[in-house]
Amino acid sequence: MTLTVFLSHKAVFENDLQTLSRCLRKYDITAKDKHGNTALHLAVMLGRKECVQLLLKHDAPVKVKNGLGWTVLAEAVSYGNRPTISSLVRKFRQQSREQMEERRPNLVKALNSINDFYMELKWDFQSWVPLVSRILPSDICKIYKSGANIRLDTTLVDFSDMRWERGGHFESEMEIEDEVDLLMSTDILAAQISTKSISFARAQSGWIFREDRKELVAGQYESELYTVHGLMLESRKRREHLSSDDLQKNKAILESFTKGGNFQNFDQNGAPVRRNSLLPPPEKKTTWEEYMNSESNNYPRLGRDPVYKESSKSFKATIAMFRVSLVGRHAAGRTQRSWRPSSTSPSCATSSPSSCPAGSPVKVELPILPTVTAKITFQHFEFRDDIPKHMFMTPKNYAEDPTRFPDL
Repeated sequence: MTLTVFLSHKAVFENDLQTLSRCLRKYDITAKDKHGNTALHLAVMLGRKECVQLLLKHDAPVKVKNGLGWTVLAEAVSYGNRPTISSLVRKFRQQSREQMEERRPNLVKALNSINDFYMELKWDFQSWVPLVSRILPSDICKIYKSGANIRLDTTLVDFSDMRWERGGHFESEMEIEDEVDLLMSTDILAAQISTKSISFARAQSGWIFREDRKELVAGQYESELYTVHGLMLESRKRREHLSSDDLQKNKAILESFTKGGNFQNFDQNGAPVRRNSLLPPPEKKTTWEEYMNSESNNYPRLGRDPVYKESSKSFKATIAMFRVSLVGRHAAGRTQRSWRPSSTSPSCATSSPSSCPAGSPVKVELPILPTVTAKITFQHFEFRDDIPKHMFMTPKNYAEDPTRFPDL
C-alpha cells in the first residue's frame, strides 16, 4: 500500500481539516497504516476534536481495532474528552444497527431453512456468598421460531452499573450518558477466553470409591457430567485515565455490590452527577515522519502515557451432556423413524474441539466472577408447526429503544 493512501492520516496528524476533507472524497476511510491505526484512531489519540467529528460525519468505523488490539473508543476513553466519547458511542450504536440490516437477508434465509420450534433456557446466577446470592437473578428464556420470525421472552436484558436490568424502556440520551460515565470511571478492558488447550474429563464423586457423575437435567435428560479444563481468561487493562480517587471509588463500588447497594451519585436535585472531561495530556512533539518511520506497533505514544496490566487466569467449567442430539431426537419423534447423527445437527462435537464428548450440552456451569457462577440449563425443546402468527406481531403501543442490544 502506497503512502498516498495515508494522506488522510497525515492530514489528521497535522490537524489540516481542508486536506482531510479532500482526502475523504478520494481515499478509503477504513484504511489502516503500518501500525493498524485508522485516521479516526489518530484523531482520537491526538485530541483532534474537529477531525474526529469530520471523520464520523463520513461514517468512519468505530469498532475497528489497531495493531495493538485497541479500539477507537478505548483510545478516546484514555484521552478523556467527554463530547468525543459520547459521539463515538452514538456512532458505534448506529453502525451496529446498520451492520445488522446488511446481514438481515442472510439471517432471514438461514431462519427459513430451519424447522419451526419452541425452546426454553433457564439462567441461574449463584454464589456461595450469602449476601451476594440474595441479589443474583434467575430467569427462564422462552424462544419461539416461526419462518423468519424469532420471539424471545425474557425479563433480564442487561447487567449495567453493577445492577441487573429487567425489561422496560429507558431514555436513549440518559442511557448513553450513563454509558459514557461508566467508560470514563472504570478500567479500559480487552478480554477474551482462549480455548486452545481445552480438554474434557468425566466429573467424578466420592472420596474413596470414585464413580462418574450423572444427573437428570430438567427432569428428562439423563446426562453425564464433564469438567472442562484449559479455559483461559486473557485480559488487558489500562487505567491511565483514572485518578487515585477513582480507584478508591471503584473499590467501594465493588464492596457495595456485594451488599446489594446502589452507588450512582446524584446532586441535590436528584440528577445524576456526570464525569467531566479530563485535562488533555501534554502535547507530544512526534512528527508524521517519525511516526511512520518507527517500527511496526512500536511508535511513540501519541496520547496519554498508558498504565497497562496484562493477566491470564485459568478456570474450569462443568457441562452436562445428553447422549444424543436433541434436534435429532425430536426430529425422529416427528417422522417416526430412527435418527442418525448428521453434520447439520447442533451438538457439542460440531462446535468444539474433537476431544468434546458426543451428544448435546443440556447444562453449563461457568464462573463469571470469583464468587459468582452462571448456570444455563436447556429445559425444553420441540419442533412445532402450530405457533400462532399473532405472537410475532408488534403491539401498537410498543416504542423501540434503538440503543438496546446495539450489537444485534
